[in-house]
Amino acid sequence: MLLSVLHDAGTAVAEALAGLGDWGLAGTRDGQYRSDLAADAAAVAVLEKAGLGVMSEESGLHGGDRDVVVVLDPVDGSTNASRGIPWYATSLSAVDGDGMRAAVVVNQASGVRFEASRGGGARRDGDPIQPSGCRSLGEAIIGFSGYPPSYFGWYQYRGLGAAALDLCAVAEGVLDGYAVVGGSSLGSWDYLGGMLVCVEAGAVVRESQDRELVTLSHVDRRTPLAAATPELLAELGNASAGSVVPSGV
Repeated sequence: MLLSVLHDAGTAVAEALAGLGDWGLAGTRDGQYRSDLAADAAAVAVLEKAGLGVMSEESGLHGGDRDVVVVLDPVDGSTNASRGIPWYATSLSAVDGDGMRAAVVVNQASGVRFEASRGGGARRDGDPIQPSGCRSLGEAIIGFSGYPPSYFGWYQYRGLGAAALDLCAVAEGVLDGYAVVGGSSLGSWDYLGGMLVCVEAGAVVRESQDRELVTLSHVDRRTPLAAATPELLAELGNASAGSVVPSGV
């Protein structure tokens, strides 16, 4: 039932974006696009109708006292979307008193959907997924948020611009790892959906400064790391340790 509601919200966003004529900046706050506003209104309406709380990047907290709160990024990668780069998503992660419960990440450019539920595994368009199994940084393709200040020893790297999809790429073995570096930091709406997909697929995730990743505070910022295996995560964490600037709480 919960996954179904999250999928419905992703579909509502797709419909809202399909009718959008102007994908440019909204003129409301720095970095907010018209796509963000249209997608937020569509998703929040579905989630509130279902009796869920929402903590959205765009409109803040709605019904924060409810038993389940959905952490929402209506358009993760909205700059990509505005430029026509087909790597942007709606990320929804339902959080209850025990942590992350369910997640749906919809690539709104391709229609590909990732989903995960606590203890229930992770899937892409209904098919189970798993990470690559890569153990060595020297053999790994790493996705980054932020610019690496130095060479960490990776085989190749990518800067794709949508954290939720980047994490799902780790979950399905397209990327071997992912790191937030160079002073970049993320709100929980950026990473929680992809994080649950990673965990349920069998990848490993941690916060580079060992802070709690599951947060419903709109002001908190975090620097997650994800990898296909614990061995790769350890190497990636050690290599990137000097590239993270503490921010948030």
